[in-house]
Amino acid sequence: MDVSVRELRNHTGRVIAAIEAGTPVVLTVHGRPVADIVPRRTRAERRPTEDFLADLDELRHLARELGVTPRAEDYDLGLSTDDAFGT
Repeated sequence: MDVSVRELRNHTGRVIAAIEAGTPVVLTVHGRPVADIVPRRTRAERRPTEDFLADLDELRHLARELGVTPRAEDYDLGLSTDDAFGT
């Protein structure tokens, strides 16, 4: 969705509602794109624990079926979850 600076000023509520609904917005000045306004991602820590553990369990079963044995160093990125996800 492209939105001019004037439209943003005159219809801020509508633009914010679109962003909250998941629509990225390209802010334009005289028809030239100058900025991207994107919906904020949900942080990984806010994911329900039950869902996360169920996914890990499924991955464990798939790895076992495929004969994959992960190495410990594969898991050490030296980053926090915020660093890894850019949040």
